[in-house]
Amino acid sequence: MTDKKKWNHLKSEIKFLKGVGEHRAKLLNKLGIFTINDLMEFFPRDYINRQASTKISSLRYNENFSFVGVIVSIEKRNLSRGKTQLNVVVSDGDDYLFLTWFRFGNWFVKQFETGKQIWVSGFVTEFKSNPQIIHPEIEVLGEDEKQSFWHSRNVLPVYSLTEGISMNVMRNLIMKAFELYSKEIEETLPEYIIKKFGFEPRYSSIQKMHFTQHPQEVSKLKVRYAFEELFYTQLMLARSRKHHNQKKNGHNFVLKKTYTSILKDSLSFDLTSAQKRVIREIVTDMNSERQMNRLLQGDVGSGKTIVTVFAMLLACENGYQAVIMVPTEILAEQHYYSINALLQNQPDIKIGLLKGGVSKAKKEMKEKIRQGDINIIIGTHALIQKDVIFHKAGLIVIDEQHRFGVEQRAELSRKNKNPDLLYLSATPIPRSLALTVYGDLEVSIIDEMPPGRKPIKTLWHNSEKSKIVYEKVLEQLKTGSQIYIVCPLIEESEKIDLLDAESLFQMLSTKVYSDYNVALLHGRMKTKEKDEIMENFKDGKIDVLVSTTVIEVGIDVPNATVMIIQHAERFGLSQLHQLRGRVGRGAEKSYCYLIVYPPISADGRERLNIMVETNDGFKIAEKDLEIRGPGDFFGTAQSGLPIMKHANLVRDQELLQQARILAQEIIEQDFSLKSEKNQILAETYFDTFLEKEKLFDY
Repeated sequence: MTDKKKWNHLKSEIKFLKGVGEHRAKLLNKLGIFTINDLMEFFPRDYINRQASTKISSLRYNENFSFVGVIVSIEKRNLSRGKTQLNVVVSDGDDYLFLTWFRFGNWFVKQFETGKQIWVSGFVTEFKSNPQIIHPEIEVLGEDEKQSFWHSRNVLPVYSLTEGISMNVMRNLIMKAFELYSKEIEETLPEYIIKKFGFEPRYSSIQKMHFTQHPQEVSKLKVRYAFEELFYTQLMLARSRKHHNQKKNGHNFVLKKTYTSILKDSLSFDLTSAQKRVIREIVTDMNSERQMNRLLQGDVGSGKTIVTVFAMLLACENGYQAVIMVPTEILAEQHYYSINALLQNQPDIKIGLLKGGVSKAKKEMKEKIRQGDINIIIGTHALIQKDVIFHKAGLIVIDEQHRFGVEQRAELSRKNKNPDLLYLSATPIPRSLALTVYGDLEVSIIDEMPPGRKPIKTLWHNSEKSKIVYEKVLEQLKTGSQIYIVCPLIEESEKIDLLDAESLFQMLSTKVYSDYNVALLHGRMKTKEKDEIMENFKDGKIDVLVSTTVIEVGIDVPNATVMIIQHAERFGLSQLHQLRGRVGRGAEKSYCYLIVYPPISADGRERLNIMVETNDGFKIAEKDLEIRGPGDFFGTAQSGLPIMKHANLVRDQELLQQARILAQEIIEQDFSLKSEKNQILAETYFDTFLEKEKLFDY
């Protein structure tokens, strides 16, 4: 094994690499590069072949296209309202391709010179019978390369960048890292796994990823790194699951059919078969001698609340308290009122609401919880405060669980002796992803909607039709319905040319909807102010709510029938689906209008079309994962699990299964990874994953 001093070079912070420093380190951090090893594993996302013979005549409209050509003309045109347009024409010697930008700085224009070689990549459209790419990705070749290592290379790596880090800088930093530390690259997979899958050793494969002159070999090399990510994650989950299943520390609840039967008999509707199946799965867990550790997934409106209440009552009829933690106070209040309504004929069940802040009422509630006078406790993160002591918590439910850090979830679950744990998610997660992210949990899915729920009619329009859409939904306002309008930004930005919520609010409240009560909601407002606006909207005092994405998860407003999403091309599919789910909660037909602004990428069109085609959250989640890859699928890095840099959980499902099976076999035979053949596994795993594993030990 390499000595400790040498290994520390790869683990040292990126700022210590020659040519980086404090300022560049912060920029690289934005790309997920924190150590020198991270930089080495920051693989190219594409390659430029200077000698490539791709011809413009081979391109297809409405598809992505990449090629190397020569700049033949540059034109900067002034448009109305002080805006400008940049047109650059490139040629392969026979045909021409038109490149157009509507947003650019002077520094950007200066890099273009006629006669220079340029690499171009983007989505091809047609303009006046000519092929055109709007806002393409480009690199003017030969810039800042003279006398450098890269100048003589026919194939150049293309990296994802952030503002302040140019392609030339990134390539040179990569080169410097390998010049200084390539001899310290260590193997992270044992020999028997490398042979089993035919992988190339890490030392040579990681260098080929950056410096290859044969891009066709890269796809095979990438498989190794995708497998490695999946495998070590599965190894951690296999250890956590085995450890959890060995502990017989559950409460062994008995289904006494007292409170639970009263609830069942009082319902004015029939449970769906999916709800019945999931209730049986939860009851079986709670009846066992092992602590329940289950994720309950269900699309917006699928009926997770009633299933959760059945589980809570099972704990209550065995003399235990049931606790539910939610991310916002307004959601806590919504749960409090809806659960009270469901249990109004069961006065023996005392329900308590614990929110943030300091008050006499809060102090009294904490005392009632400690004494056991409250059976069902509903609250926010205030529940994890040290002075909140449960009398006898038997079930802990965490709603919208991805909104909490794994440390917060673990902290709540440790407050009492081994309570059963139920996690709720309204963000449907494809099974392939659930296997990876929640491999230590059992997973229940409510995959059926209650009968009578009307699908939301979804349409997408170009931005020039915004006025028509606003006028069209006036008809909805006249009938007494309410409207959500979502913008990606709070206020106007010099850096990003987007419609902002404040400007739109001013325009709508003074012109289009001046006869109606229009309100503005955004994340910079204080919690009390936000809650007051949402309460007024719920009570019908506000007709039109202009908001940022803070309403993505929120309260039920059955009277809201229209959702308009500005700059819909900038949102992910799952987020669009969550926003759309704010409407369609009442008996009236509901509509969702997606307003888009050019340029629209091929992926953007695909997202918009799938929203129009289906209301099924699971289909949408699967497609979202396929389009943008796993990344940080939940919109948060708090899950306690690594963000996948190399694996794609749609493309790599077969690889995932192989990794999962192998990880389970290894942990069954060698839980502590003490055998000689697993020495490299032990070194890599305990160095990287042991702290994360502890978070799953409830």
